[in-house]
Amino acid sequence: MKRPHIVPLSTQSVTLLERLRAITGDTGRLFPSATNATGVMSNNTILKALDRMGYKGRMTGHGWRSIASTYLHENGFEHEHIELQFAHAKEDKVSGAYNYAKYLEPRTAMMQA
Repeated sequence: MKRPHIVPLSTQSVTLLERLRAITGDTGRLFPSATNATGVMSNNTILKALDRMGYKGRMTGHGWRSIASTYLHENGFEHEHIELQFAHAKEDKVSGAYNYAKYLEPRTAMMQA
């Protein structure tokens, strides 16, 4: 069973997500598929959008995560907080089953920064 993650977001991100909901509706998906009512947008859709914006061969959807990680590390945020924010936690089954909000306060401040 996949366990839930609490992912703090900046106030700016929440505003953008609320605007996105006005476009996509209340589907429960941030980026729903245009061709499958229950599916999600494919990675290729993101890649093609980046290509059209002039990033062909220079950027991928996952590349933005690398940029964010580099920026956060260079600006003194704790490595473990960054990794948890990206859901890269290395936890045993017991601690992982109960602690969904580890370092929530500093991660919230990190995301707002």
